[in-house]
Amino acid sequence: MSCQGSCNCKPRCWTCTLALPIKPALLRCSLSSSPLAAAAATFSGSSPSGGGGGDDDGYGGGDGMLRSLHSSSSSDTDNNSGGCKNNGGGGGEAAAAVEGGGDQRAVAAAAPSTRDLLLACADLLQRGDLPAARRAAEIVLAAAASPRGDAADRLAYHFARALALRVDAKAGHGHVVVGGGAARPASSGAYLAFNQIAPFLRFAHLTANQAILEAVDGARRVHILDLDAVHGVQWPPLLQAIAERADPALGPPEVRVTGAGADRDTLLRTGNRLRAFARSIHLPFHFTPLLLSCATTAPHHVAGTSTGAAAAASTAAAATGLEFHPDETLAVNCVMFLHNLAGHDELAAFLKWVKAMSPAVVTIAEREAGGGGGGGDHIDDLPRRVGVAMDHYSAVFEALEATVPPGSRERLAVEQEVLGREIEAAVGPSGGRWWRGIERWGGAARAAGFAARPLSAFAVSQARLLLRLHYPSEGYLVQEARGACFLGWQTRPLLSVSAWQPSSS
Repeated sequence: MSCQGSCNCKPRCWTCTLALPIKPALLRCSLSSSPLAAAAATFSGSSPSGGGGGDDDGYGGGDGMLRSLHSSSSSDTDNNSGGCKNNGGGGGEAAAAVEGGGDQRAVAAAAPSTRDLLLACADLLQRGDLPAARRAAEIVLAAAASPRGDAADRLAYHFARALALRVDAKAGHGHVVVGGGAARPASSGAYLAFNQIAPFLRFAHLTANQAILEAVDGARRVHILDLDAVHGVQWPPLLQAIAERADPALGPPEVRVTGAGADRDTLLRTGNRLRAFARSIHLPFHFTPLLLSCATTAPHHVAGTSTGAAAAASTAAAATGLEFHPDETLAVNCVMFLHNLAGHDELAAFLKWVKAMSPAVVTIAEREAGGGGGGGDHIDDLPRRVGVAMDHYSAVFEALEATVPPGSRERLAVEQEVLGREIEAAVGPSGGRWWRGIERWGGAARAAGFAARPLSAFAVSQARLLLRLHYPSEGYLVQEARGACFLGWQTRPLLSVSAWQPSSS
């Protein structure tokens, strides 16, 4: 396949292989000291225009976010992180006003903020007052929300729409809201646009890849089990880095990727692209697709089961579909995957299943709620969950507002097909587990017999380099804390990446 873009990249870049109408950045030479960052720059496209020009201090500081990372708890619903702020009153008072008669002027007087109306909608929905919940969502959609307004308008639109969809589904006249914890898949164009205009996926992929690269250093056979392969954009930079680090006397190692996903055709296309790329860099490579039973579960999940015993039994059944070789060094990649698992028992069974494979490294990347260190998962507390999700996505929408040009079609597609669907899932019946945070994932990993594998200083500095070169806004910050690397906007951590290995004890 010939290069589809206007670049002179050799080997052809992943962006061009996917035929995206995005001009790739030609920064490999300037990043030669950082192979993974260089490859990420080449494969992921050019940096978005707009935003401020940050300097080194803009990425090494972030005292506010560091304090947030070290704090064990914070308010999930009273946070004033932009977007739909709570300017007084509360969701309960707004719910009473909506419930009491539907007079929009009375509602406005009782609930002066859009946030209160959305929390009221969640409260009414949880209490089963579907007509009043629908009215609250409609008031927001009619008065304060727009998919093309400013960040606060767009945020309100997507939350009001997600809650209205859930009301309709519960009332029996609407599409079924995603119930397994996963968002509906976005189109490849929207997914890859998100990979370009926002740093979240690239940060997760780059940091996880560096941990994998260090864990498999010197191995002659490498096996990567990717639990959510999607379009495979994470792997070309790692494959190139492995090829470039190879001993000339021995040649490059053999690399095998087992890519899991719910769509057979997507997995086959991903495998074909990865094989073509590996051939272009003369790397021995194999790709094995692993079809999941449904889009919202891990390979071992059986719909309708909830006990640890059932999860463990289905885990063993799925393991028969995997091929392992004793001379392979195994890495298990869980980027934006663990929140798909249905509950504590299934998460524990999955991690024990992974530990039984004796991987050299397990990489985990998940969203951060920015607080809520203690207590349960609060899956059933819908108003609290909506408040936590609003705080998180308020920062995400503000970041896009600051770094992507107004009227960007890519941003509109990303917000509708990626972030909007994530919000639908986050406020859906099982969306509470999206907000466990690093304490929860880390606690589950330790309970399953894993120990933290510290990220190297190079991995952290490489993540900062990615931001400085491609997202030069002073708002994005990288911090290392609690054994993980965090990406945040202003003072709010939004994503964490950590690495784990079987404990010696």
